[in-house]
Amino acid sequence: MGWYEDELGWPVAEMSGTPGAAAGTRPAAGVPGLVTGVRFDVLDVPAEAGYALLGRFPRPGALGPVALDGRRVRLLVAAGSAEELAGLLEWLDWGGIPLDLSALGSGRLMRAPAHPEWGRREAAYDRSAPVWLRPPRPGVDVEATLPALHVAGGAGGADGSGVPIGLPALVAAAATACHRIALRARAQDQPWAFSYASRIVAGTRPRSLTS
Repeated sequence: MGWYEDELGWPVAEMSGTPGAAAGTRPAAGVPGLVTGVRFDVLDVPAEAGYALLGRFPRPGALGPVALDGRRVRLLVAAGSAEELAGLLEWLDWGGIPLDLSALGSGRLMRAPAHPEWGRREAAYDRSAPVWLRPPRPGVDVEATLPALHVAGGAGGADGSGVPIGLPALVAAAATACHRIALRARAQDQPWAFSYASRIVAGTRPRSLTS
């Protein structure tokens, strides 16, 4: 993993084999991990929500590096963001609503994806291996590419293509995506809840069919 330390300047540590935060996985001891809370924090969401965010923010530079680890997507955000997550969710009126959304901050580790050029080959042998969906760019300070609580103005190109979105916008979109997934799962667990037959039984058919 010299690429992270030598080219990107990211601290790397050996994972202990304890369950991964939010992902529910148990990496083998000795697996390299990227230290969070130093150069960046990590927003952790279900893979479906992560892909929705990639589609929601397709502009180059809108998001920082993004990795896929099993059924989770890890979005790199500015260091210190993990401490702001609970307050942001409360401010965005998501407080108290169960969401499969968490953050890795100081003292945590994120499983290190392989070098982008090797990721496809590694994933072919081990489908559980983390890979980059949007890899970091060598020679670019990662801090300048990350969603943060305060967005610096005047960065990037004339069209703003190099300016990442703000952390509040990312958290709002992530919360919405996670909530939609939860609602769909709840509807699938209760197939009669919104069915036409159940509404007949309850006497709540559409007005056009009951008038």
